[in-house]
Amino acid sequence: MTLTKATVNLIPRAVEALDAACARTRDTKTDTINQALVVHHLVLDLMERGGGHLTTQLPDGRIERVHLL
Repeated sequence: MTLTKATVNLIPRAVEALDAACARTRDTKTDTINQALVVHHLVLDLMERGGGHLTTQLPDGRIERVHLL
């Protein structure tokens, strides 16, 4: 695997989201940004195909579906 170094300028809201995600998962900022970019790509693909949905199971067992238009 080849790594590419990138410099980004984050807005305050993105910094807060990154810090919160890292605190929750204990992942590094690099790992969290990599995961976020993969998810962003998935969302864009779904939207370009005319929408779609993501399904998740909540801790209490309920199923939640997020629709993308």
